[in-house]
Amino acid sequence: MARPKPAGTKVKTVAENRRARFDYFIEDVFEAGIVLTGTEVKSLRTGQGSIVESFAEVKDGQVWLVNANIPVFSHGNIFNHEPKRPRKLLLHGREIDKMHSAVTRQGLTLVPLNVFFNDRGRAKIELAIGRGKKLHDKRETSKERDWQRDKARLMREGG
Repeated sequence: MARPKPAGTKVKTVAENRRARFDYFIEDVFEAGIVLTGTEVKSLRTGQGSIVESFAEVKDGQVWLVNANIPVFSHGNIFNHEPKRPRKLLLHGREIDKMHSAVTRQGLTLVPLNVFFNDRGRAKIELAIGRGKKLHDKRETSKERDWQRDKARLMREGG
């Protein structure tokens, strides 16, 4: 008999914000559900969607994903959705309070890291609290990444 997967494992990554870790210092990561319509889910299941330019904001005790692009479903006819509409994120109250205080008091940003389907087939998003990097921080990150790449190459060559 097959062993069941642990809860909270990613099964299929749909969209990833690869620049987020370069542009922000990631302090805390949350997993949230997304309120989607039927054609949005179908569009995401085909692997379409982008969260590169998106961000999240806390309004009236709720967290909203803004500017995420989920293109219209090709077979959706009149039931298609608006591609860049704000989407509600599902979180616990204390997580929302923590995000709200981080954004208002500390001046941090809510950055989406990736959208995926979990083992139960639900669309989820990894949302991070991040502090923006300055130009010199980005240079330092780039230097560190280059050094790690060179070090790995040197170790492979046996030197």
